[in-house]
Amino acid sequence: MQIWVDADACPAEVKSLLFKAAKRTEIKVTLVANQPLSVPRSNFIDSLLVPPGLNVADQRIVELAQPGDLVITADIPLAAQVVDKGVQALNPRGTLYTEANIGERLALRDLLDDLRGEGQITGGPAGFNAKDRQEFANQLDRWLTKARNSSSK
Repeated sequence: MQIWVDADACPAEVKSLLFKAAKRTEIKVTLVANQPLSVPRSNFIDSLLVPPGLNVADQRIVELAQPGDLVITADIPLAAQVVDKGVQALNPRGTLYTEANIGERLALRDLLDDLRGEGQITGGPAGFNAKDRQEFANQLDRWLTKARNSSSK
């Protein structure tokens, strides 16, 4: 059981929460990125540098993640791929992607992408805020609790 992080665009506050959780629970956290990252020294925190390129980090996460793992990503196509493998995915804003909701999320993402391409929508998502941080922390705690309970059986 491990946590994989699509780290290139992951907010620093989320990484900090994950580092604390890794040390507290002794569940491994691996940040995957195409640029070098600074991570705290710990047997439970690691970074994996992948070559530059479109979706290279995403594909590496898909290759490595196993059922029972958790992937942290705001990338809905990546979330869809890992959910298809039986892996849970969590958005840094606290949205848990599941088999029940990933199809709808992917369709909405595609629709918004089309609208942006036509110039009907401009701008991106709102900035990361305290409510997002709390939602993420709550979902992470739920996952960690389930992970600890399943590993102690």
